[in-house]
Amino acid sequence: MLAEKGIAIELVNVDLHKLPEDLLDLNPYHSVPTLVDRDLVLYDSRVIIEYLDERFPHPPLMPIDPVTRAQFRVALYRVERDWYALAHDIEQGPLSKTAEHSRKILGEAICASADVFKAKPFFLHDEFSLVDASIAPILWRLQAYGIDLPAQAQPIVKYMNSIFSRPTFRTCLSEAERGMRH
Repeated sequence: MLAEKGIAIELVNVDLHKLPEDLLDLNPYHSVPTLVDRDLVLYDSRVIIEYLDERFPHPPLMPIDPVTRAQFRVALYRVERDWYALAHDIEQGPLSKTAEHSRKILGEAICASADVFKAKPFFLHDEFSLVDASIAPILWRLQAYGIDLPAQAQPIVKYMNSIFSRPTFRTCLSEAERGMRH
C-alpha cells in the first residue's frame, strides 16, 4: 500500500517478545503495527491503511462511491477476520492439527472466491485497491503454508501472477518473504 502510493516511512522493526518502552507508552494495546504521524498514534492495521489512503489521496486505493466503499470495508474485514486468522493458526504451529485444519479451510475459502477474482482485473474493482494490498500477502504465502490451489482456481492464479509482477509488490518483499516462493 505504501509503495503503491509512494509514501516514504521510517520503519522500526521490534522484537515482539520485548517491545520498546516508547511503543508501550504510545499504544495501550501493546501491538504492532503502530503508526505515529506527528501527534496521531494509530494501532489497528485497517485504521492505519484507511488513514494513509485519506492522508495521501493520490492514487486513491478506496472507491469514492459510498456503497462500493462499504463493500470494500466488508471485504477487508472478512479477509482480516477469516483469512488472516487462519494464516495465524498455520504460522503458530505449522505441524499441529489446528494448522492442518486451518490450511484446509483457508484453501477452500480462497477457492470459493474464484468467481470474484475472475470478474474484474483486481479484487472487486478495475483498479488496485486496499483490498488487493491486504489479500496479496496471504496469497504470496500459500506455497509456504503448504496450500496448493486446484485447477478450478485458475482465475486466482492469474490474479496472483498479475499482483506479484507489480514492481511495487516486488520491492516490498523482505528477504524472508522472497524465499517463500519458488
